[in-house]
Amino acid sequence: MFPEYDVIVVGAGHAGCEAAAAAANMGSKVMLVTMNMQTIAQMSCNPAMGGVAKGQIVREIDALGGYSGIVTDETAIQFRMLNRSKGPAMWSPRAQSDRLLFAKLWREKLEQTPGVDFWQDTVVGLLVKDGQVEGVRTGMGMEIRGKAVVLTNGTFLNGLIHVGMKQFGGGRMAEKPASGITEQLVELGFESGRMKTGTPPRVDGRSLDYSKMEEQPGDVNPGKFSYTDTKPLQLQRSCHVTYTSQEVHDALRKGFDESPMFSGRIKGPGPRYCPSIEDKIDRFASKDRHQIFVEPEGWNTVEVYVNGFSTSLPEQVQFEALRKIAGFENVRMFRPGYAIEYDYFPPVQLTHSLETRLVRNLFFAGQINGTTGYEEAACQGLMAGINAHQSVHDLPPFEISRSEGYIGVLIDDLINKGTEEPYRMFTSRAEFRVLLRQDNADLRLTEKSHTLGLADIGRLHQVIEKRAQTSAITDLLQKLSVAPDQVNGLLEELGSAPLKQKMKATSIISRPHVGIKDLATVIPDLKTALAAFSEEYLEQAEIEIKYEGYVAKEQEIAEKMQRLEDVSLSESLDYHKLQSLSSEAREKLSRVRPRTLGQASRISGVSPADISVLMVYMGR
Repeated sequence: MFPEYDVIVVGAGHAGCEAAAAAANMGSKVMLVTMNMQTIAQMSCNPAMGGVAKGQIVREIDALGGYSGIVTDETAIQFRMLNRSKGPAMWSPRAQSDRLLFAKLWREKLEQTPGVDFWQDTVVGLLVKDGQVEGVRTGMGMEIRGKAVVLTNGTFLNGLIHVGMKQFGGGRMAEKPASGITEQLVELGFESGRMKTGTPPRVDGRSLDYSKMEEQPGDVNPGKFSYTDTKPLQLQRSCHVTYTSQEVHDALRKGFDESPMFSGRIKGPGPRYCPSIEDKIDRFASKDRHQIFVEPEGWNTVEVYVNGFSTSLPEQVQFEALRKIAGFENVRMFRPGYAIEYDYFPPVQLTHSLETRLVRNLFFAGQINGTTGYEEAACQGLMAGINAHQSVHDLPPFEISRSEGYIGVLIDDLINKGTEEPYRMFTSRAEFRVLLRQDNADLRLTEKSHTLGLADIGRLHQVIEKRAQTSAITDLLQKLSVAPDQVNGLLEELGSAPLKQKMKATSIISRPHVGIKDLATVIPDLKTALAAFSEEYLEQAEIEIKYEGYVAKEQEIAEKMQRLEDVSLSESLDYHKLQSLSSEAREKLSRVRPRTLGQASRISGVSPADISVLMVYMGR
């Protein structure tokens, strides 16, 4: 019934969709197996993409030729650039999406991608022979043969949903769990664990009193995620902010005896930085209120997502506590919040390509690796799809280093350090965040993607044009000398020190609070010259001028670290024979099997002294 596929993708969440699209766009014949064709790319949790560090990831996905940025732009209902008050390295785009449109457009994108086939069924096992995957077996007894398999099972592996004292199997509310895969992988020698995540109740927006809340509108001049020709929003929907109170907390505490989290029925750890509301009021008992973000789920629906109120308390407790929140006094609830436990596989069992060490051509992406978040899942799916294609066509794996992208930071963290709680990306995890800004993801990654055959020639030409235009603006400003009498009035207004002698325009723009447009207001010739350039190129040039010194320092550090990456370690090296290593280092190095000295240096528990021992052993 089925031909043999190059790549079989199991699961059609954010990871699975990006994996299928990437492999197919590179030329592989792809089968996407999903339990339900109606829930492809469903936003199971909040209807939003991006945020701090996550927005940078979406832009990197787009720069590499993925679809997440395009789909977000075309289904957004609000756009905000977070952290504008900080430096450009911290700016992070975030968009509210129309949840139904998002899933609909993703399905259309996949259906319009040549080389992607679909099959609605549950995968219950893998076909493995001589240490290599050869396909999958489904719940209906079908065998689908493939040269590579990408598992993106999300929260479905032995998923268990908790609402108060009730618990029932499910990968999402009203959807059955997947069983069989975990058990088989454990038999093959994989280590597995349990994790937990949760979601808040959904409510009827018609029953809310928004006059009692703070409005949170989108940006006046909204941006977008994709570097392609998607259009910025012309019309936006506002979100709102309200707060819990001691009265709300007291109502919630009444249900603590029936809380699956406090009673010990939930065994897996939850996301540290997205705790449930009961966890918040227990851990932060001194706080008398917590923010609640009231987020619309789309243009044409009254359904509202109550961000900040994730919970697994009994339905009645949730309802009574919600009604004590300002603006929620008459709330009607569509469905309660719940917690879900699911299986994951510690990612130290993977290589940088996201291929498993134990079974060749088997790749893991998304929550199966212990991560949380749409963006983290999508970028892993993209990388797994790329590398599954590379593997079955006997091509070298594609990797992104820590100095090239947040995607590289995420994967490197996972395979070297593992994770014992749901992993979420933050800017603080990246040591090169000045290099890894949201504005330059295309400059960093698109040429690499084009070389792979993923980003098309049009994207490459855009990057070449952007680089040329940005350079032209910088050269113009570098050649322009500015006299004190031209700008001192402006500098005084902006709170910047006056000039005592002529200075290059680039030196003035490198100051905090002084921008290219500010300078143009007092130098008519400059204003005329800059009129030939787009807003995007002007902003890019300004950022590069302001960050020039910091970028140079980070690039120097990155180059020094690269020297360690150039020292290869043998896959067969017996670390237990190197007695000068600490016992923890011998154990961790034997488990992770780093390919380079650089990778070894980033493994948790491997000290600088251990790296010195390895350098001596390698004759360095």
